Amino acid sequence: MKFSSDIDIDLADRDSLLGLINVTPAAIRAAGVTKKHNTGVHPTAIPVDPVNGISALDYNLAEERGYVKIDLLNIWVYKHVKDEAHLLSLMRDPDWSKLQDPDFFSRLIHIGKHYAVAQQMPEPINSIPRLAMFLSIIRPGKRYLIGRSWSEVAKEIWVQDPDGLYYFKKSHAVAYAHLVVVNMNLLVEDPTAFSLLE
Repeated sequence: MKFSSDIDIDLADRDSLLGLINVTPAAIRAAGVTKKHNTGVHPTAIPVDPVNGISALDYNLAEERGYVKIDLLNIWVYKHVKDEAHLLSLMRDPDWSKLQDPDFFSRLIHIGKHYAVAQQMPEPINSIPRLAMFLSIIRPGKRYLIGRSWSEVAKEIWVQDPDGLYYFKKSHAVAYAHLVVVNMNLLVEDPTAFSLLE
């Protein structure tokens, strides 16, 4: 049985966590060059490149050999969340009509640069499932679905692209959709709190 892990953890400040735990930075090999992975770490013992202080195995090879990699992601939106109760309150259904405002839309994480694409959709983005599908539509592997109804999109959006083009897995898209909702509710709570440039 092949072991596979795809664990992402969103943090307001990844460096704070990295100061508390012992991990080995993951390695990524591209175009014949091996370098430190931007976000990946191995939380268990793995062979280490003593010169660079990173895994001696590319993260794909490490996964094939059964090593776990966790991606620790800095998400600036979370810097504005006060505590768990505040986060839960920010996860409520937002005012979806705000997505019609180009300025508001431009300040949203993950989708802010895609207002024109949202306007090409024949039906509004007015739920977590639709927002999750939109997050996948803006990836290269699913751009051909732009302009179709949500019921048509739903039939194909989570099917892996045979050409290997980048697309979102449903689990990632739904999680990111919740993050966009948190961002939306934070903007309504305090429109001056932050900008996309953070």
